[in-house]
Amino acid sequence: MEIRLDQDKCCGAGQCVLVAPEVFDQRDEDGIAFVRDARPPAALHEQVREAALLCPAAAIRLEP
Repeated sequence: MEIRLDQDKCCGAGQCVLVAPEVFDQRDEDGIAFVRDARPPAALHEQVREAALLCPAAAIRLEP
């Protein structure tokens, strides 16, 4: 799995960070999310999928 996050779409809601803090984080200055690990281990894939589904801006895209 590879994660792509469109920071231009991100609204800073932080749902991704709450669901998968090992993979996502937010910038201090504006709250925009960023990916800490674009290729997370399989043990985190379910959390990453949930984060993508919960993102209110649909800014997270997952690729196999």
